[in-house]
Amino acid sequence: MTGRNPLSRRWGDSIRAMRAPSPLPDLSRWVSLADGRPPRVVGLLFWGSLLTTLAVYAVFLTGMIPVTGEGIDDPATLFLAATGIGALVACAALWPFLAWSPYSPWPRRMASGIFLVATLLSFVTSNHTLFLLLCVGTVNAVIVFGVPGGAVYGALVVGFSLLLTLLVPGTPFLAGVIMAVSLLFIVVASGLVSVGLLVSAQRAERTRELLEELEHTHGELAAAHEELRRSTGRIRELTVSEERARMSREMHDSTGHHLTALSLCLANALRFREAGRPAEAWEEVGQARALAGDALTDTRRWVRALRPLALEGRAGANAMRSLAESFQGGGVRIGFEQRGGQWPTLPEEAELVCYRAVQEGLTNAMRHSGGETVLVEVEVGAKAVAVSVTDDGGGAPVEAVRGGFGLRGLAERVEHVGGEFAAGNVEQGFRLRVEVPVGASGTAGKGGA
Repeated sequence: MTGRNPLSRRWGDSIRAMRAPSPLPDLSRWVSLADGRPPRVVGLLFWGSLLTTLAVYAVFLTGMIPVTGEGIDDPATLFLAATGIGALVACAALWPFLAWSPYSPWPRRMASGIFLVATLLSFVTSNHTLFLLLCVGTVNAVIVFGVPGGAVYGALVVGFSLLLTLLVPGTPFLAGVIMAVSLLFIVVASGLVSVGLLVSAQRAERTRELLEELEHTHGELAAAHEELRRSTGRIRELTVSEERARMSREMHDSTGHHLTALSLCLANALRFREAGRPAEAWEEVGQARALAGDALTDTRRWVRALRPLALEGRAGANAMRSLAESFQGGGVRIGFEQRGGQWPTLPEEAELVCYRAVQEGLTNAMRHSGGETVLVEVEVGAKAVAVSVTDDGGGAPVEAVRGGFGLRGLAERVEHVGGEFAAGNVEQGFRLRVEVPVGASGTAGKGGA
């Protein structure tokens, strides 16, 4: 048994791993960014920051923790507190309308811009619980406006922090710088998390597309497999039909030839017997017996799709000359002529076509021509080999030439090897001519006349 393909094994292991139950709960919705909604963890940070900040304001406003200095009755303190609370309320109101994709409609992107400004204004009270809100603002800026948007937001955070340091009396500038650097660090860290969320969302989308494409490809492969199965069935039927046609041609060409020659031998034997020439009659009977054996052997051979017996041990013009000599007798003279050089090296099927052409022409002449002479001509050229069989009989009707099974099968053979076929009446008699191209294998002699 052969081993499995390593790639297929890894693919199968990956599929099984994806289908295997995970020991951990599915937390993808908490960090995934899809369908224009923020990850759940970002929503948790926002509402947690908002509620804790409002809770701190409530503690101070209710007096649960004493306020040192001028107290909450100071107009500046009240103004800052109102500004911070108003900014938080604006953030809460804008939250459902925020954009979470760079392709969101412009009203949502405008809502995100106003939301970012509101997060900056919420820092007027310097409440430490608002650091989480700063993280949420950075995530939204990077997701909606890209890395440049996150950079602008970070610059605004640092600038706003330094501005508050300058506006609030008694605040050391160094402390403001340290605070601004701390806020910048939070923005940078949150921006990196945002980039990670974007990359994760893109990969998840790509994975989904690949899975859909794989499912689509699987469907196409299944359809292609079904079409291949149907095509294979049609090819099998066509192959069987072609093989039946080939076997029919073989029966006609081989067995039909032998039976024709056998009939001539028996007719000659009867004629010699009536003429008082028993030795010659028995000679014809012996030849008829040999032909009957050849016909039986040929019948067995074409079933096995082998070459005809007449070609074994002989090739080219020699085989066709022997074939013509086997038709001698019965009052018809058979002539054989070869012109040109040596017989070339032809593909087996092309050489068999030439042999079958002589066989078909001689068989038809002996059966139907009624003539006295049949001439077999072999012409060897540089590019083609031509074989013709001409008799001096009465010719043949057009329908016989077009509809004859033997001629039609021979024409198919010639066309298959790229040759030319012609059959028809001449001035006196009938001519069958076949021309096949010489292959690129050269013209090594295989036996000439």
